[in-house]
Amino acid sequence: MALFFAAFLLLRRQRSIIFIIALALFWLLSSGWLTAPLLAWAERGASPVAHATFSGRAAIVLLGSGTEYDSNGRLMPKHDAIARIEKTAALYADCTHVATHCDVIVSGGNPQRHEAAEADIYLPWLVERGVARSDIVLENRSLTTYENAKLVVPILQREHYDSTILVTSAHQMPRALLDFHRFGSFPQPVISNTRRAHPGVLPRYINLVNADIALHELIGIVQFHVYRAIGWF
Repeated sequence: MALFFAAFLLLRRQRSIIFIIALALFWLLSSGWLTAPLLAWAERGASPVAHATFSGRAAIVLLGSGTEYDSNGRLMPKHDAIARIEKTAALYADCTHVATHCDVIVSGGNPQRHEAAEADIYLPWLVERGVARSDIVLENRSLTTYENAKLVVPILQREHYDSTILVTSAHQMPRALLDFHRFGSFPQPVISNTRRAHPGVLPRYINLVNADIALHELIGIVQFHVYRAIGWF
């Protein structure tokens, strides 16, 4: 929208065409018809396992998804983060029945500059759902998905885990796997939740939110390959 606005100001003769194109694009995104393929594209490339396999010393890596304030001013996990926490707790319960030891590594710093890091906020939510505090490892410095992998992989290597499971949302999994593979870690991907567009005639705010999330992941994937090509990653 910012690019369209700039073009509208600079290209005076084409303003009517620019306005029509911008309006059409906004409608396609907000009504869900363009958001749906964007989400599908963002999720493409990751093949999640149907059932995670635990053996020996196991690590379940939970990636952060932000925090937000509720109506009482309490800082809490966002919607996607709650889904990831619940999936992680369920995996931990399964893990404790078959593995010799199970750790949950929570990765998430404070990119939003709230009063606490994501990992610290998620901690009590995991404990409330049955994850032993002694089995939770906090990584609360990472600000991006790339940093999630960069800071978690050394923990995995240091502790010599026999099996590793990565938990995140469907839209983030392809980019997360790229980053973990970059550092030599090949975890089993487990999807916590999947976002869906809601196609229709009228605009819906949730479609714009989902489009923004999908575009963020797609741009992140392009950024990863470009940075790898020039040696920055």
